[in-house]
Amino acid sequence: MVEKAYKFRFYPTLEQESLLRRALGCVRLIYNKALAARTTAWYENKERVSYKQTSAMLTSWKKQEDLDFLTEVSSVPLQQSLRHLQTAFTNFFSGQAKYPNFKKKRNGGSADFVNSAFKWKDGQVYLAIGFRTTTY
Repeated sequence: MVEKAYKFRFYPTLEQESLLRRALGCVRLIYNKALAARTTAWYENKERVSYKQTSAMLTSWKKQEDLDFLTEVSSVPLQQSLRHLQTAFTNFFSGQAKYPNFKKKRNGGSADFVNSAFKWKDGQVYLAIGFRTTTY
C-alpha cells in the first residue's frame, strides 16, 4: 500500500480565508490545551495522558460555553492535531525527540485533512473546514 500526500497552492476568497484561519486557530488551540493538560498531569501526578484521554478532553472542551466555537470547525483536523501530539510524546519518551513545544500563531499554522475531510473533483478541492464543505 502506497500512501500519498498532496500539496496544493490556492488563492482563497476572503470568506474562505476567514474559515481557514478559524480552523487553523482551533487546531493550534486544541494542540496547546492538550499539551498543557498532559504536562500538568505529568508534573503534578506523574501520570501519562493517552490519546484516548485527550480525545475525551476535546469532547468536553467543545461543551464548554467559552469554547463552543470549536463545534463550528470540522473535527477531523482537531483530532489530527491530537494524533500529532501523541506522536510527539511517543518520540519524546523513546528518546528520539525533545519535549513537545507549544504552537505559535506567528508561523501561520497547519492542519491535516485525512481522506474523509477532503475530495478532489473536476480540478477543485473540497475541504470540510466547518459546517459545510468549501470549494477552492
